Amino acid sequence: MVSLRDYGWDEHFAEAFGRLHDAALEPARVTRAAAAIFRVRGETYHGQATLAGKLRHGAATSAELPAVGDWVALRSPSSGDPRIDAVLPRRSMLSRNVAGKRTSEQVVAANVDRVVVVMGLDRDFNLRRLERYLTAIRESGAQPLVLLNKTDLCEETDARAAEVREVAPGVPVLLASCKYGDGVDAVRSHVGAGETAVLVGSSGAGKSTLINRLLGEVVQPTRETREDDDRGRHTTTHRELFRLPGGGLLIDSPGIRELQLWGGESSLQQAFDDIDELARGCRFRDCTHGEETGCAVIAAVESGELAVERLENFRELQKELRYLEKKQNESAQRAEKKKWRSIRKEYRRFTKKRGR
Repeated sequence: MVSLRDYGWDEHFAEAFGRLHDAALEPARVTRAAAAIFRVRGETYHGQATLAGKLRHGAATSAELPAVGDWVALRSPSSGDPRIDAVLPRRSMLSRNVAGKRTSEQVVAANVDRVVVVMGLDRDFNLRRLERYLTAIRESGAQPLVLLNKTDLCEETDARAAEVREVAPGVPVLLASCKYGDGVDAVRSHVGAGETAVLVGSSGAGKSTLINRLLGEVVQPTRETREDDDRGRHTTTHRELFRLPGGGLLIDSPGIRELQLWGGESSLQQAFDDIDELARGCRFRDCTHGEETGCAVIAAVESGELAVERLENFRELQKELRYLEKKQNESAQRAEKKKWRSIRKEYRRFTKKRGR
């Protein structure tokens, strides 16, 4: 019999669940999310669940609603599907800004221990995009791992792996050919029993093929990449959590065309810790690493110690995060004004009713 611990339940979540003080509730983990319909795995129930009205209407943002990987509190009615009454506090959370012009947090996966960036060794290989992923992962609280897939299509695998290690010091880098099964066991060894990993990467990078290999059966459809640009076509249309034969848990997600960051500049400093370390040697504490004299970062570029492309990407991501902070502050101010307008309206209605 599968227990909650097999799905990552531990004392942290047990303590949070206990604070709800409701014997009618049952803990469960969200294993699939599509629109407002969820699949959950509990001790006694495994199936579909819907949102309770108080949770759906009480959430300030969509990020407060359940995501794949979340632990939730279920209430089973006398008839119909169980309802999700509450989302337990998350231990980690991989988020991005929604695609487009809006500023809103979208939770990719919750309560994950490791984020596996799957990148093909074809035209999908892109160090600047990898740096963007690593910045998002540092914000999440999970640990990154890079899987370079399609070694069968590349004659310089060691050189590509060295390039990745240069921009991701300390991050494990694995080589694999998921199509033929090479290197798959190395991935499995990084996802222990009760641990959760999420796969991220472009369409066609090989995430679904990796899932099928790890599970030993075809559970996710796969399609060949286009020959003209090596780009994949979306085969995974929703996020779903799978339990591996060895006891680990893996979340597959649709390919991300546009990963807009969500978070603060501290994550950028972690992802670009080499630039952060160099900046300590700048003459001015507020150095922008542009045209200031005595800039240790620019000196490192000129000496060849730091790639100019890495510095340019750092500046671009820094600009994006600062703009995001500005938009977040504006959104928070609008929400606060809306809240007080609602309070004043309710107060006027109440006083008018009392005066009758």
